Amino acid sequence: MAELSKGQSRRGARAAKRALRAAPLADEDRAVRPGMSGGTFNPLSAADMEKINNAVMEALETVGLSQAIPSCVEAVTKAGGTYKDGRLLFPRSLVEDTIANCAKSIVLYGQDPKHDMEITDQRVYFGTAGAAVHIADVENNEYRESTLEDLYNIARIVDKMDNIHYFQRCLVPRDVTDPLDMDFNTCYASVSATTKHVGTSWVEPANFEKSLAMLHHMAGGEKQWRARPFVSMSNCFVVPPMRFAEDSCYCLESAVHGGMPVLLLAAGQAGATSPAALAGSIVQEVAEVLAGLVWVNLMVPGHPAIFGTWPFVSDLRTGAMSGGSGEQAILMAGCGQMGRYYNLPTGIAAGMADAKFPDAQSGFEKAYTNTLAAHSGANLIYESAGMHASLLGCCYESYVIDNDMLGAINRTVRGIEVNDDTLSLQAMRDVCIDGPSHYLGHEQTFGLMQKEYIYPEVADRTSPKEWAESGKPVLLETARARVDDILKTHYPTHVSEEVDAKIRAEFNVVLPRDKMTPGD
Repeated sequence: MAELSKGQSRRGARAAKRALRAAPLADEDRAVRPGMSGGTFNPLSAADMEKINNAVMEALETVGLSQAIPSCVEAVTKAGGTYKDGRLLFPRSLVEDTIANCAKSIVLYGQDPKHDMEITDQRVYFGTAGAAVHIADVENNEYRESTLEDLYNIARIVDKMDNIHYFQRCLVPRDVTDPLDMDFNTCYASVSATTKHVGTSWVEPANFEKSLAMLHHMAGGEKQWRARPFVSMSNCFVVPPMRFAEDSCYCLESAVHGGMPVLLLAAGQAGATSPAALAGSIVQEVAEVLAGLVWVNLMVPGHPAIFGTWPFVSDLRTGAMSGGSGEQAILMAGCGQMGRYYNLPTGIAAGMADAKFPDAQSGFEKAYTNTLAAHSGANLIYESAGMHASLLGCCYESYVIDNDMLGAINRTVRGIEVNDDTLSLQAMRDVCIDGPSHYLGHEQTFGLMQKEYIYPEVADRTSPKEWAESGKPVLLETARARVDDILKTHYPTHVSEEVDAKIRAEFNVVLPRDKMTPGD
């Protein structure tokens, strides 16, 4: 009877553990959640940051930016700037006043409020981004051109990934060639496939205005849109080194006046369009982004703007981009730290593997670039999932695999909490003096199983024996099955059929309606 009692006790304990793991947790009780606080990795010293800041201010005052559009020149010169020999110069006082008075905390809204992101302090969020022109097709071991349906499908996958907190356009639909149709349908497919915050871009103001009209329909009107703008504009308003990009500047104006948050992007390539010295690359990108921040705040003071310093790295032997390099990791982390120095809402890029498919190289390149980025204190980590070949390709299965990776990285961001309970002296007394000499059934263990520990969705933690008994699953095959399940079953319906029909009647929606509903 004693043996039976012990067996029943063990089975009961196992059943209790399974029930505990199956029970849904409140968001605040989860082991990881959006907006954990980073900022523990500091590649730059306080003195380093002061030197970089002084160099930034000198560059803006003495080098300035060329090719400013007339409205930008007018706004900056009226505020104390100088326009000389085709270059717009920004006095230190104007830049510092802007930093002091601009929006320090912003909210990036989701269509579902549960996905709202508070971009403030050192809260960290992981998301997608990119302009890939290929899909890394693991089933056929080849790269094929990306399509609008691919974009819609990937957004649906991201909608189901807990550790990917927002969706920014990750590819260019090569089957939509007209620029207006491409911009509009990229936005349409993205916001139709996920209730998370969406980021995308436009090449001309007229293209943006059509998308904005569509977003008003989805929001229920312009007033509702302005209250909760659930799309942000990714805007490369500069062409490094230190030149404005005319068309992008006009788009930026439209976004600011249209109530859309903006990601101010400067994306020089070290050794090519920004200095090869990593510190110099940071100086240039910070200067370029601060120039944009000044202009935005002269248009609309306090407009939500993200400090988007994205310097990329070249393999100096060939000149090709190397998104998975150690230099890329430390460079972006330095930019994240500078964002904290200025206390600005900050977005950087990481996870841009050089590897062509999800393999060992992809794993280590994504892991260390994302880890350093997250711990730098940057708020938004773009490109963090799904990307390959230094942004030329993206892969369905990688979004699922990388979701596990990002969950684990976010757990390291959370760190170790030290308090009277976690010091565990009472648990030690319970187990070592009065108990069974192990903690497996202790109430503290049960209480922390889900609150302190995160478990992968597709990664394999089984023993070799269990792995063999389950058919020796391969990670890519497991991820492929998860992708198939999502694409067969998950068709978001947050945009009503009535609103969608109104949009389709007014605009040229390329994505067929039958691609957005379950098949027979």
